[in-house]
Amino acid sequence: MTERSAKLNILKFVKIVSFSLLLVILAFFVAATVRTLTFDVNAGLQLAHWEKTNNIASDINQHQREELLANFRDAIRIPTVSTTETQLNTTALREFDGLLRKAFPTVFSSHLVQHEVVANYSHLFWVPGSDLALVPYMLLAHIDVVPAEERDGWEAPPFSAKEIDGFIYGRGTIDNKQSVMGILQALEYLLIRGYSPRRGFFIGLGHDEEVSGYQGAMNIVRVLKKKGVQLAFVLDEGLAVLDGVISGLQGPAALIGISEKGLATVKLSVSKAPGHSSMPPSESSIGILAGAVKRLEENPMPRLFGEGPERGTFEHLAHKFRLPLKFVMSNMWLFSPLLGRVMERRPDTNAFVRTTTAITMFNSGVKVNILPSQAEAYVNLRIHSAQSLQEVLELIQSTVGDERVKMELVDGFDPLPVSSYDETSFGFQIIKKTVLDQFPQVTVAPGICIGNTDSRHYTDLAKDIYRFAPTWFRPGDAQRFHGINERISKKNYEELVVFYFNLIQNCDIKDLPSPHSAGHEL
Repeated sequence: MTERSAKLNILKFVKIVSFSLLLVILAFFVAATVRTLTFDVNAGLQLAHWEKTNNIASDINQHQREELLANFRDAIRIPTVSTTETQLNTTALREFDGLLRKAFPTVFSSHLVQHEVVANYSHLFWVPGSDLALVPYMLLAHIDVVPAEERDGWEAPPFSAKEIDGFIYGRGTIDNKQSVMGILQALEYLLIRGYSPRRGFFIGLGHDEEVSGYQGAMNIVRVLKKKGVQLAFVLDEGLAVLDGVISGLQGPAALIGISEKGLATVKLSVSKAPGHSSMPPSESSIGILAGAVKRLEENPMPRLFGEGPERGTFEHLAHKFRLPLKFVMSNMWLFSPLLGRVMERRPDTNAFVRTTTAITMFNSGVKVNILPSQAEAYVNLRIHSAQSLQEVLELIQSTVGDERVKMELVDGFDPLPVSSYDETSFGFQIIKKTVLDQFPQVTVAPGICIGNTDSRHYTDLAKDIYRFAPTWFRPGDAQRFHGINERISKKNYEELVVFYFNLIQNCDIKDLPSPHSAGHEL
């Protein structure tokens, strides 16, 4: 009887546990379903009663259209290439200075604009506002480009600005002369039409962003620090409008970068006594280092998807996915681990999941019959926002796990701070309004830049730094960035001019409207 009673008690306990577990699962499912049906982080962003509504219209006539495209083509034709920190095309940079002065005579002659050349080739503009109580903001772009050779497979010479099917081809068309010329072209047209800003703003054009900006951006920052400048926000290059790029998303998405991944360049090296290849040891310097490199590739950095700003990206886009993806995206609190496992399967999406590890250089040996005394490899890591540089270095050391392999940090920095993007975030909401007024079909969301920009040098001047230009990327266009056949449509370049034309005026309000006022929904 006792044994039977014990079995009944066990059975009863199992039923209770099973029923409780079922209730928990049901509760999770109900909560997730309700969240899916009601979740829209944009729902409260109804910024209707804007303080200023009498903006100058951005009407561009045919003459201006031809003019702005001619100016842009001239900019693309100048090969302002940066190869290394000490190898810049200074002749081209001087030529570009002359082009700016010729293309934008009003900017350079207006009493409203103060201009200075910084570090010989970078440019800093200051346009004072009429209301000195309003904190200024800053627009950034960079003049230099990465190298390009026609023999690599370009459909048009990379510095020809040739038009093919409505697209202008050339190095710098999307990185980043479209912003350099677009910003100044917008200011030129505003000044011609009698515009005088209420909120002052700076424009910074660096000349060596592609080689880290140590001369251009860093010296511009030094100039601003000496003046005691603090900024409401900074807008630099970075993310774009993605159309048909995000699988399952209904309609295009404008991603505004709110942070950048950190960076580490690490040198691994092994030293052994040299010798003749006829008497090899059991392990060579190359073999030891190859084993270390293989362990790094076989043991990637931990999966951190959902622990950084990438979570906000998917939450802002959730309502634009169809089921079942909408169910998943609306419940990142539940599905982040699952989504991370799916995304890590592709290199382009794996970059959002973790700190990436890339072996980029491996050097050893001088002759086929000599055992090399030295072997070295360089590892480039892009650090996830949820990790620090120090944590990454410690993980590399433990993964390599071999005292014979020396590790040296060549260059590195932590991920950039995450800028605000809520309803009270002035910079984010102004950029968002400008995008939606011009492209109402677009969904705006915060994003993370997996590469780095000049804006990382400005963190002491502004707590909110955004990385975005309304360059439209369609499937396959991302490969043009630093690749072959870089291009932009004539229509899209004109849209960039209009974007900056409107953005500058939209920044003239003193405060954001009440987030919950009725009317035009952002």
